[in-house]
Amino acid sequence: MAALPILTIGNKNYSSWSMRPWLALKWAGIGFQERIIPLGPRGMGPNPDIVAVSPSGTVPVLELPEGEKIWDTLSICEWAHEQAPNAGLWPKDSIARALARSAVCEMHSGFAAVRQTFPMNLRRIKVGHEWSDTVQYQVQRIDDLLCGLKARFGSAGSPFIMGDRSIVDAFYAPVATRFRTYQVPVSAALQAWCDAIFQDPDFAAWDQAAQLETWIIPETDAA
Repeated sequence: MAALPILTIGNKNYSSWSMRPWLALKWAGIGFQERIIPLGPRGMGPNPDIVAVSPSGTVPVLELPEGEKIWDTLSICEWAHEQAPNAGLWPKDSIARALARSAVCEMHSGFAAVRQTFPMNLRRIKVGHEWSDTVQYQVQRIDDLLCGLKARFGSAGSPFIMGDRSIVDAFYAPVATRFRTYQVPVSAALQAWCDAIFQDPDFAAWDQAAQLETWIIPETDAA
């Protein structure tokens, strides 16, 4: 039996960056081994266990059987698409693909206020959380962006943004959990997409595993 890639991730309850390539690999049907290294509080400095396996000292990182390591979330997703080009991780249409990549890159580098105000925490529901005008602007941008893409490129028979389960869905799935955790109101169209993410069997498997984890990051739980 051929050796499988090893995906090193952080805690499933907290690590939004780890969730994205994990979903992409699952959706592409690519087998892999999973290694979890618990994350520590922000500002604690480099984690030596992560540094030992990741060139950047961060997770996720995908180690290929031949020893090469891919240490960026988007790069791992791109690799998954190249291994399984018919899985639908990127749309086949060039314009749809370019706009899907734009949406993914906007999440990859943006929405800092949403990230800071709503840290991912799948085990928690918080009522009465407050947020700034900047956060509300970014929430509305996410709503308009995803619903606009779905209206233009989605499929009547699929709840996902680009028709097939794609890298767009994988990149924004952690945001769906943030909106759930902090009870953020969104449009009916975006809520329908969030519900579809929660009902996806691969996401559900991640979520269930997160609920069973015993690791705690106190500052995130207190957010």
